[in-house]
Amino acid sequence: MTTSYLRKATKADLPAILAIIGEAKEYLKEQGIDQWQAGYPTNDDIEKDIDNKISYVLMVDGKIAATAALWPGQDINYKNMVEGSWRGNPEDQYTSIYRIAMSSKFRGQRLSEKMISGLLTISTETGFNEVRVDTHPENIAMQKVILNNGFEYRGIIDFEDPNESTTTRYAYQLYLD
Repeated sequence: MTTSYLRKATKADLPAILAIIGEAKEYLKEQGIDQWQAGYPTNDDIEKDIDNKISYVLMVDGKIAATAALWPGQDINYKNMVEGSWRGNPEDQYTSIYRIAMSSKFRGQRLSEKMISGLLTISTETGFNEVRVDTHPENIAMQKVILNNGFEYRGIIDFEDPNESTTTRYAYQLYLD
């Protein structure tokens, strides 16, 4: 039997998280997807997530299997929707899932769903009933994970980031009861 749970990341988790992010960058490159190929996310991004207490790790049998950040509040990048629209009031507060990555040692075990489920629970526990996430248009695997977790495709966003070669993303939204 496998034991898995989500917890906040600590500074001690930084090497494992950075290794997972590195593996994810390499995996995307192997797939021919230019997401995360120009520096983002940086080590500083991950450290800031931990410092801001928005970084989480999925633990599986005592090992870090995945990582993600759960940003509370509005994200300026989600204001520039170039196609489609968000549901609800534009002033509503929500959480956003960022920098989700799975260790290569745990890939293919459907653990992304556990990771997202845990992040959804944290969202509701912290008072948010709306969650947003985005991904690269060519990242079909992540699109499936997002849709399989109940998110609804809402459109295309475009954002400014000198550390990303492509800034167009598919945007998704989920309302929790």
